[in-house]
Amino acid sequence: MRPRTPITLITGPLGSGKTTLLRHILRRPAKIAIVMNEFGEIAIDTKVVEGKNVRIAELGGGCVCCSLLGEFEAAVNEIIEKVEPETIVVETTGLAEPEALVFNIQDALPQCRLDGVVSVIDADMLVRFPELGHTTRLQIEGADILLLNKIDLVDATEIEPLEKKLRDINRSAAIVRTERCQIDPELLFGIGREKKVARPEHKHQPEFESFTFASDKTFSRDWFERFAGNLPAAVIRAKGFVRFVDGPQLFNFVAGRWELEPFEADRTELVFIGRKIAVERETIFRALNECVADERV
Repeated sequence: MRPRTPITLITGPLGSGKTTLLRHILRRPAKIAIVMNEFGEIAIDTKVVEGKNVRIAELGGGCVCCSLLGEFEAAVNEIIEKVEPETIVVETTGLAEPEALVFNIQDALPQCRLDGVVSVIDADMLVRFPELGHTTRLQIEGADILLLNKIDLVDATEIEPLEKKLRDINRSAAIVRTERCQIDPELLFGIGREKKVARPEHKHQPEFESFTFASDKTFSRDWFERFAGNLPAAVIRAKGFVRFVDGPQLFNFVAGRWELEPFEADRTELVFIGRKIAVERETIFRALNECVADERV
């Protein structure tokens, strides 16, 4: 009889660092399969981690905790049948409520066992926006390990109060402070979670919407940096690849903070996520087109 395949669930709010954590995990010398659920038409995160000798299953066009549960089960079954991984890591969209997915794993995937739930929490966002939303609270409550990430972006005196805030919500989870999710991956596996969850009263109603932008043109870095610094407040998260004159970059934006890092890409592809941002689409597109290098000559 084949042993049950362990599943590690990575959850956390938009832009907290889940994909960054996944990139660290993939340095672990193990046969890992990834199931990625993205919010948006372009699978940015999948492209960030692909090419690392790992099997990836994409789940897009909805949220894995509700509308994509059937697709999730099918993806896991296919991975186990064709790849026989040592472990499966599931990265959810930042809008996912993990309890429904945890129940689904224990109820509908008898060939698997939930090893643990790792929630990545953005310390900077927790300081700047202290009022927790319903989904974020559920992501904290359901964790076995809480990574208090981006502690380098907050004052040292704020860290302990943040940990207390997390502890008041989840008294049993281990809390680990991280910068850019740098943690020994071995700490995230072998948790052996035993607690069961009841079927949740699931009323997931995502309040976010998204749109995408793609172009084969080359962009001016100076003009794009001005664009990034002036994105409307309604944009909570933006990510993707930008082709600059001096080479392509990976763009990450979270609630006003943004960064670029070198990353191989053959075209510009960006996803914008926020509350009621459809009205900003044409304005953002016009601003992006003004960043095209040829237009700045």
